[in-house]
Amino acid sequence: MPDLAAEGAVGAAFGVGFGNLHDAVKHVVGRIIMFKSELKRLESTLDGVAAKVREIKELSQALNFPEEETKSLIEQMKKGTELVDKCSKIKLWNYCFKAYSYSSKLSKLNEDIEKFCQVNLIVQNTRNGLEALSLVIQNTEIGLETLTGVNQNTRVGLDTLAEVNHNTRIGLETLAEVNHNTRIGLEALTELNQNTTIGLETLADVNYNTRIGLETLAEVNHNKRIGWKTLTEVNENKRTLDLVLKHVESQNSDMKKKYGFSCAVPKLRDYIVGFDLHLKELKRELLKEEVSVLIVTALGGCGKTTLVKMLGWDEEIIGKYMGNIFFVNVSKTPNLKVIVQNLFSYIGDEYLEFQSDEDAINQLEQLLNQIGQPILLILDDVWPESESLIDKFKFNIPNYKIVVTSRKAFSRFKFTFKLNPLDQEDAMRLFCHSASMQDRSSYILEEDMEKIVRYCGGLPIALEVIGGSLCGQPVEVWQSEVMGWSEGHSIFDSDNEVLACLQKCLDFSADKIILKEYFMDLGSFPEDQSIPATALIDIWTELHEPSKNDVHAIANLHELNSRNLASLVMKRKDAEEVSYYYNEEFVTQHDLLRELAIQLSSQKPIIERTRLIVDIRENNLPDWWMKPQHINARLLSISTDGEFSSSWCNIQAPEVEALILNLRTRNYTLPEFVKIMDKLKVIIVTNYDFFPAELSNFQLLSSLHHLKRIRLEKVSISSLCNTLVQLRSLKKLSLFMCNIGQTFGNSTIQVSDSFPILMEINIDYCNDLVELPAWLCEFLHLKKLNITNCHKLSELPEEIGKLVNLEVLRLRSCTELSELPESIRSLHKLRILDISDCISIIKLPQHIGELHKLKELHMKECLRLRKQLPSSITELKELRLVVCDEERAKLWEPFEEFFSNLKVIVAKKDINLKWLTKS
Repeated sequence: MPDLAAEGAVGAAFGVGFGNLHDAVKHVVGRIIMFKSELKRLESTLDGVAAKVREIKELSQALNFPEEETKSLIEQMKKGTELVDKCSKIKLWNYCFKAYSYSSKLSKLNEDIEKFCQVNLIVQNTRNGLEALSLVIQNTEIGLETLTGVNQNTRVGLDTLAEVNHNTRIGLETLAEVNHNTRIGLEALTELNQNTTIGLETLADVNYNTRIGLETLAEVNHNKRIGWKTLTEVNENKRTLDLVLKHVESQNSDMKKKYGFSCAVPKLRDYIVGFDLHLKELKRELLKEEVSVLIVTALGGCGKTTLVKMLGWDEEIIGKYMGNIFFVNVSKTPNLKVIVQNLFSYIGDEYLEFQSDEDAINQLEQLLNQIGQPILLILDDVWPESESLIDKFKFNIPNYKIVVTSRKAFSRFKFTFKLNPLDQEDAMRLFCHSASMQDRSSYILEEDMEKIVRYCGGLPIALEVIGGSLCGQPVEVWQSEVMGWSEGHSIFDSDNEVLACLQKCLDFSADKIILKEYFMDLGSFPEDQSIPATALIDIWTELHEPSKNDVHAIANLHELNSRNLASLVMKRKDAEEVSYYYNEEFVTQHDLLRELAIQLSSQKPIIERTRLIVDIRENNLPDWWMKPQHINARLLSISTDGEFSSSWCNIQAPEVEALILNLRTRNYTLPEFVKIMDKLKVIIVTNYDFFPAELSNFQLLSSLHHLKRIRLEKVSISSLCNTLVQLRSLKKLSLFMCNIGQTFGNSTIQVSDSFPILMEINIDYCNDLVELPAWLCEFLHLKKLNITNCHKLSELPEEIGKLVNLEVLRLRSCTELSELPESIRSLHKLRILDISDCISIIKLPQHIGELHKLKELHMKECLRLRKQLPSSITELKELRLVVCDEERAKLWEPFEEFFSNLKVIVAKKDINLKWLTKS
């Protein structure tokens, strides 16, 4: 590129030379007469180009002004200035000699200036204008590149470029016309210069707008990043909320099913054989238009319940009834109002209280009419004395059908489906599965197995129980059983024959005879109800193995399960958990097995029985109760219905060690005879009604000096903490689905003095518990504190740090609990901490590392716990097991190097509802 500084200097010199000449001419034009006409023409010429000279002077510093085109004129101007000066000084006497020479020079100077301005200057300015235009175009291109990605400013740049291109075309056209018409060229040049100036100003505006656009774009990108971050947080919160809602829904569903509120079709067993053809035939009968009530009948243990559950899970049936399939366990002593309440709760999520059975049925009919779609109602296990109940559920509703299972064929109902036993092939398959001999490659002879299978008569329950009893047994046991059963029945004609068959499975060896006692205890609970595993563990430990801990009772429970004498439903179990936590496990039992347990317990006279099971209807006490006599039973189970008014008659039962009270009423008074049960160790009170029962007369327990375990379910105990109830031997208190919030909050006594050696507290599904009272932390001997599924519990007291002997703290599924108090650092004996499903907890205590004895930490589905774990985690040197979900597992990755023996297990998301099934 040319030296712009030099070019600027040339332009400046041109302006100075022109100015000096112009000033000199103006100075002398009026005073010199001799050359007046020449000087006048020169002055006129200089006046005419003065404006252009000023433009040249101003633009010369920015434009490429050629030296060779201006230097000669500058020299002429300098000489012209000198010539004018000489003309001003010429003497009259010398005029004749100088006149022609000076006059010619002045004319020549005037002509050169005119020529330069008329031709050279025009061409030169035109070229300079084009160069300026080229510069404008270059700058416009730069502006356009800068404007890439900014749509609005790009349009402005493009408009400007179009305008500049338009001006360029005008300039080119003007340049062509300049060769023909100088004046037109000068006018065009002037216009071009003006447009160029406008273009430069426009370009400046474009650059300004570009900067604004870029700044706006930067701000938009910043806001976009904030928006994405916010959107990410919103999506994360939505995901968390969805999980919370799903968790709460699952918890509510679990609670309803857990306490018998659900009318959903129970899940099927893992292994079912031989029912496909039966299901096909049953569907064909049900789908006939004329069928409104269909009775499925067979002997007990034949698989009636299994078949109707398969019906409820069949895809074709589900498609036809669109989810409106309701399953009700009727059982031997049905409560119509409770059944309807369960249906209302399941269908409409309403908790209604009915004035009478008639009121309940009327409101149910209205509810089913509102559904307005096909409806299938399954009434399972209807006993002969409850036949009239079927009529109550018959409504004149289109596409509404009822399927009933019963051991008796009700002849007045036209349509009956008789379920036959399994054929030999299917029976063999079920037996081999139950005995864990699926491949049939063991040491047991095929013919021996066939004899046993024939003895079972194709009855699924017999095949399962006998197969389970022989599972893993030596060949000698098999041969002995075959010899005893080889002449047995191949077809059962009555339930008694089935019971006789099943009873042979209870001939335990001497080291297993305790299992028979365990089995008979199962008859102490109502039919078709899930039995909490911990209730059985409490009874069995204190009644049969008081010198041992709960582990032995748990082991025997698993033994009964493996023999198919009971079904242990592992509702939810974390992988490799070794803390023997069975508060969420349940036991179910087939009706026939329960009948067998009661039959075995009732073989001796009343006063000689070690296990006494009493079922009271309304206020009708059994005859023997009315006669004064001494009861020697160690276990007493009393079941009452909703009509019972707590009108007790005293009995003498001083040997009772385990008392089981099964009730279905809104108000219940503990019987007076409890206070003389001097040996009582365990009391289990369970309300099977829809609403909690108010439990009174609780102070009677003060006289029981050996009472060690209390378990209360679905009751209100307002007097527990306001009445001085001295239970100085009590070690374990369990409250399930009880109303305790007001009771705990209004305590007026020093509760810790009433239970001085209390070692374990279990609180589950007590939804009115909002705040844990501080006095609960005064039980200094407490080793286990389990507070689970209390969804309104929002905080723990700081005083919890006083429980210095606490070894287990479970807070599972307390969804409103937001944090653990820092005082937890004082629990130096704590071995197990469980905060699983505490979805509101956002952090662990800062000083959790001071729990030096901690071995297990359960923290799965703590959805808001996302921050880095406290650094004191590294001080948990005894920690061996962490059970969590995938997201929480990532929080432990930075700490892996600090733990050599730590196992972090990601728990499976598996909610098992098989405990609802009935064989």
